Amino acid sequence: MRLGSMGEIDMIRKLVSILYLVVGFVIASSHLYFTNLNAITPIISAALAVLLWPLVLVGVDLHIT
Repeated sequence: MRLGSMGEIDMIRKLVSILYLVVGFVIASSHLYFTNLNAITPIISAALAVLLWPLVLVGVDLHIT
């Protein structure tokens, strides 16, 4: 198998995606986005915080009211 084959690239892409989501869950959890998920707006806020975690780190409030 040669370096940079499609299988290796796909595996690296999947690992980076998983790592991105894990970091997003940790950041969103530390900023209390997973409390009171009893309605649709907190769920959307939590999903946005997981996907847009770099914005959460710089102070953007993604809580939907």
